[in-house]
Amino acid sequence: MAAKADLTAIRNIGIMAHIDAGKTTTTERILFYSGKVHRMGEVDKGTATMDWMSQEQERGITITSAATTCAWRDAVINIIDTPGHVDFTVEVERSLRILDGAIAIFCAVAGVQPQSETVWHQADRYRTPRIAYINKMDRIGADYFRAVNMIRSDLGSEPVLIHLPIGVEDLFSGVIDLIRLKAYIYEEDSGEHFLVRDLTAQQMEEALEYRQQLLEKLAEFDDNMLEKYLDGIDITVDDIQRSLRALTIKNRIVPVLCGSSFKNKGVQMLLDAVVDYLPSPVDIPAVKGVDPKTGLEISRQADVAGPMCALAFKVAVDPYVGKLTYFRIYSGRVKVGGTVMNSGKNRRERITKILKMHANHREEIQEALAGDIVAAVGLKETVTGDTLCSEPDTIVLESIQFPDPVVDVAIEAKTKADQDKIGDSLRRLAEEDPTFRTRMDAETGQTIISGMGELHLEIIVDRLLKEFKVNANVGKPQVSYKETAKKKNRAEARFDKQAGGRGQFAHVILEIAPRPEGQGVQFIDKSNHEHIPREFVPVIESGVLEGLQAGILAGYPVDDVEVTLKGGTFHEVDSTEQAFKVAAVMALKEALKAAEPVLLEPIMDIEIVSPEEYVGDIISDLNARRGRVMGFEENRHSKIVNGEVPLAETFGYATALRSASQGRASFSMQIKNYAEIPASKAREIMAKRYGIPLQDM
Repeated sequence: MAAKADLTAIRNIGIMAHIDAGKTTTTERILFYSGKVHRMGEVDKGTATMDWMSQEQERGITITSAATTCAWRDAVINIIDTPGHVDFTVEVERSLRILDGAIAIFCAVAGVQPQSETVWHQADRYRTPRIAYINKMDRIGADYFRAVNMIRSDLGSEPVLIHLPIGVEDLFSGVIDLIRLKAYIYEEDSGEHFLVRDLTAQQMEEALEYRQQLLEKLAEFDDNMLEKYLDGIDITVDDIQRSLRALTIKNRIVPVLCGSSFKNKGVQMLLDAVVDYLPSPVDIPAVKGVDPKTGLEISRQADVAGPMCALAFKVAVDPYVGKLTYFRIYSGRVKVGGTVMNSGKNRRERITKILKMHANHREEIQEALAGDIVAAVGLKETVTGDTLCSEPDTIVLESIQFPDPVVDVAIEAKTKADQDKIGDSLRRLAEEDPTFRTRMDAETGQTIISGMGELHLEIIVDRLLKEFKVNANVGKPQVSYKETAKKKNRAEARFDKQAGGRGQFAHVILEIAPRPEGQGVQFIDKSNHEHIPREFVPVIESGVLEGLQAGILAGYPVDDVEVTLKGGTFHEVDSTEQAFKVAAVMALKEALKAAEPVLLEPIMDIEIVSPEEYVGDIISDLNARRGRVMGFEENRHSKIVNGEVPLAETFGYATALRSASQGRASFSMQIKNYAEIPASKAREIMAKRYGIPLQDM
């Protein structure tokens, strides 16, 4: 029973938002008021505790998710501060996968922004309960109710106000608690102390109106509250809090609070809401997985006494202790020196150290329990998404899916010594970041690194040069195009080579067909195993997947196709695995030629916020970049242009936008989809790729 009581006091939460909404500033205040740190760090001064990387401090943004732990009231709060920039959305994805709840922070001026939507829908996918915090109530143009309405209209959620602001912009001084009908007034700059006051007559009138709306909303979703409401029974503070908590955990509502983290107002109430309304590990459904032996679905309840079960969600390279593997323990416990099973890889791993993390600071502990988020040293083969568990109670949890990168950069080592170093360094960086990929360009011999955007690759290159001390020449960012097939086609290839002694023979028949966008690549075996023995099928599949890495138009990876092995023949003596692999690649290339191959390019959703007088020039520029305007929104002091634009046309856009708007407009982008490139543009790309004059294409 004691174990369960401990679990009920744990809150595993993430802090998520659009860039510059105030995530890290809010986290710094949380750590200060909870007594975890004794000095508040500031993002703009490069002193934020959670932004510890040199690249974060230089740019004033969060790049990697950072974990820490603090205490508030009787609860232990494990916090992960996530990036807001779209290039680092993987950090949000893998964090939400293992968290029980989240604080969604919105700017009171901008409201719901593009990355706000992205992270919100990520949380929807994992059914993560949330509370909303409208930050920056002190800023010019702050509009609490507009931000709340945007949560309802743009995010499709049910916001429920539990706070009203007292004053706005320069006059913002505190909040009204709609549950207790009290005013919390901040009169000192540090925000450590605030006054609890009765409401004035005017405040009470407004508060009672919104409290009534709160009660009606709770009654709409909660039968117990409805019964009390209809019978005129007095509804207590405990009743409201109990209902709020239950409905938040069920994802029926989103409690909304407000404050100004930079001005140190409202953060203590936010901490109270985390404890009161977000779930503990025992409040969420049991984690589900499959038994690797039987394939049957099994689950693990949050229970310290149960079999050990954990999910690795992040890998980092630490200069002092080496590879750090972050994982969330769902059930059971793990000790230093103990052995765990990586069930997906069927490999045993030994844990040599267990660390409680506070950003980049480490505290060694001897044991970690269900509900804990910790890092371990010693897990050599475990990567992001792997399940760790005890034997014989093995389980494989659902892994984490990551988007494909969209921007490439070529990189060349300056010396032979750097060439040897660069491979190991890139491998370690790719191990940390599942959205970072590397490959060799067979034609140029260059190493190609791929990421989610210009900033993502800029950070990778910066780390490569500074942290790993690699001397290299770096090219300009290029779009990561794809190829696909528009129609079905069948082809066959025969590989027959005789060079004295034993020959090489393989005959393969393949069929290629398009798949819906975003479905990826699929290999299907429909061959007769009397004609192609079963042992050759895996190497044929390997050859196909390898061949799809370089299409026939411009050598870009082929995506969204189904390749079916229809048949072939073999020779009892001369057929080898290598022969079938070669034949598979040959048949694939032949099948692609007549399958109407096309080039695809990434299309970005773009949101531009600008004073109205510059909107005409901005739209003209967007049209010139092959972009389309999809709609307009009115902001309090500006206009919001929503559109889409090919990624290839956005390089250097920040400079162009500043120039067109005298520095007053801003924009944000996120990947929308891949689309076929117009024929004239495709010829341009292929000509450039192969160094051929355009007129010869």
